[in-house]
Amino acid sequence: MVSDEQFQELLEKYNCQYNYGQVVKGIVVGYENKGLIVDIKSKSCAFCPQSEIILEEGKTLEQTFEIGKSYDFVINSDIDDEDGYYISHKKIAMLSMLEKIKEKQKNDEVLLAKITNFVKGGVMVCTMGLKGFIPKSQMSQNNYNISDEIEVKILTCELPKGDFILSNKKAVLDSEQSVKKEILDTIEPNMVVKGKIVRLTDFGAFVDIGGMDGLLPLSQISWKWIDSPSSVLNLGDLIEVEIIAIDKEKQRISLSLKSLEENPWLSAKDVIKDEEIIKGKVTTVRDFGAFVEIYPLVEGLLNKYQIADYQNNTNKTINEGDEIEVKIAKFDPDN
Repeated sequence: MVSDEQFQELLEKYNCQYNYGQVVKGIVVGYENKGLIVDIKSKSCAFCPQSEIILEEGKTLEQTFEIGKSYDFVINSDIDDEDGYYISHKKIAMLSMLEKIKEKQKNDEVLLAKITNFVKGGVMVCTMGLKGFIPKSQMSQNNYNISDEIEVKILTCELPKGDFILSNKKAVLDSEQSVKKEILDTIEPNMVVKGKIVRLTDFGAFVDIGGMDGLLPLSQISWKWIDSPSSVLNLGDLIEVEIIAIDKEKQRISLSLKSLEENPWLSAKDVIKDEEIIKGKVTTVRDFGAFVEIYPLVEGLLNKYQIADYQNNTNKTINEGDEIEVKIAKFDPDN
């Protein structure tokens, strides 16, 4: 039989008074109404609703909280003699998570976030078990889908206010800058690298050499005259190129494809002389003139006035593929 003194001790032991916001330890004693029944040594067991719980990913309430095990909670209500205290485990988790997030923000770390929804003005994501928001202006692209995992960096984090703002653009740009710096620190002129053609323009081709694009100018694609890069190159082509110039300050790399081939002008130097009459093959005809190959990969320009004279004298038109005799007016292989 329990004595009056022992009863008083038990009453005091299980009659703890708590204040709103106070952190307490509690033992899970049951599950009810999608929540936890928790013994916090008060007159009645406390109740932690599921809305105040952050479940571990892929786990149920029962798998996350074990009967008989002690956890930290925050008092989430004033005392109620009839129902007992309402408590929160979410606030404990968020306080713990806030410290980790603040550390990651301080270190400017990249986090992985899963897209959960698209809303007006931006994207809702989940990272480290918490919901975050990415403004539309902070997305690096618009073709993501729900459940896609993307890289993000933390812009602001005020979890008690529900203010957890992230940036996908910053993570991507910073990652690109890091890759560019690494590439610029390792490459040097005359180095031969492999690359993939990612863009074609009128003035050249852009080649991805492992995370940074370099420019392959039109003049560096071939020893022969070509009208545009697309006449000899295709998007997605894998090619080897030589690095001919690096501007680290402007983060620019110039590339050459033709420098990997033997320079035909050097061998032509000993064969072709000024004033010499030689047979050549018309390779390209344009409004301003025609290009004539007079030695393998060595072409000269026959201007439109000379073409007109030829056609008047011979009553023939000049077409691509024709073989004609031409006179070398000036041969300058060095330029």
